[in-house]
Amino acid sequence: MFGGLSLAMSAMLVGAAGGGASASVRTSVPTNISTTSFTNSFTAMKQFKSLAAAGKGKVAAILPDTVSSTRYVEFDQPDITKALSTAGLSSSQYVVQNALGSDATQLTDAQTDISNGATVLLVDPLDSGVGAQIESYAKARGVKVIDYDRLTLGGSRAYYVSFNNVAVGKLIGQGLVSCVAAWHVKKPQVVVMHGAVTDNNATLFAQGYDSVLNPLFKSGKWTAVAHTAGTWDPPTAETEFQAVYTAHPNVNSALIPNDETGAPVITYLQSLHVKPKTFPTTGQDATLTGLQNVLAGYQCGTAYKPIYLEAQAAVALALYLRAGKTPPKSLVNGSTADTTSSTNVPSVLETPEWVTTKNMNATVIKDNFVPASQLCTGSYAADCTAAGISG
Repeated sequence: MFGGLSLAMSAMLVGAAGGGASASVRTSVPTNISTTSFTNSFTAMKQFKSLAAAGKGKVAAILPDTVSSTRYVEFDQPDITKALSTAGLSSSQYVVQNALGSDATQLTDAQTDISNGATVLLVDPLDSGVGAQIESYAKARGVKVIDYDRLTLGGSRAYYVSFNNVAVGKLIGQGLVSCVAAWHVKKPQVVVMHGAVTDNNATLFAQGYDSVLNPLFKSGKWTAVAHTAGTWDPPTAETEFQAVYTAHPNVNSALIPNDETGAPVITYLQSLHVKPKTFPTTGQDATLTGLQNVLAGYQCGTAYKPIYLEAQAAVALALYLRAGKTPPKSLVNGSTADTTSSTNVPSVLETPEWVTTKNMNATVIKDNFVPASQLCTGSYAADCTAAGISG
């Protein structure tokens, strides 16, 4: 099948295949890859060089925006790029793009990528509407699609790669509960904020934190003062919070589903001279601002999702599909319900972790997710020292 390979390449492939390889030339397909194989060194991706050499066409990754989270620019784009290049693809064999918040741009990018020879798309849809359009267009042209981070409801993707988003929501809810106790907040009066209604992840996050908070609300131990409409746009989130706080000045804690929408809320609270460790808030994505708000005592913690895990898992799936191979069950470790089409999507689900001042040094700093030199600047230097972090 691969008769055009050189003798040197043939020897490499046979050697890479291990004891199960035959004397004939064949592609070495990694069969023992799992969600625990990936580290921030990206060395696991080197196992895919033979598979990358055997595959056909380009891999195109299309990210959604730069507003809902800084992660897409700071982590997803460079991590996907690093995973692709480490696996052996040249820069002419892949593209990583950002739709900059435009459905039209995301669809056009996908169409252009397919015209330019993409055989696999990694798509983090802005919403399920454009995601389904992309997947329908790709399917009609024999192009495989992997939903990245967000599931396209009603889509036709082959796989979904993300973190266990219900677990993310549970971490956020549990983090708020722990913080309310640690900060001695009596009779919690809570505003529950939500992510964008167009994002299935926001729905999954809510399932997670609602499962933690609703029993407290029903028991009367806590009071749900308000539930906001939901957004990933920081200024809109601030407006939503201010409206609730103005109408209900007794609010003394907030469930907030990510760092970006939490940041302006915290700034607003600070403008009202709310003291540290008196008004618990939560977050997600372990952004620089979010971590600094945790250090300063205005945010209880943040759900840390090591993007390098997600990026490598997605690229691994893409390389299997690009070479016409089936990913191993050790990698595809779960399924996710597409409630629109009543189907279960084969999924790679990574595990999130709740980060506070107690484990910040052993998680995000150790992983170099956020360098201590950036985190521990100015007024945060003393907070870092107290947390055992040296910048």
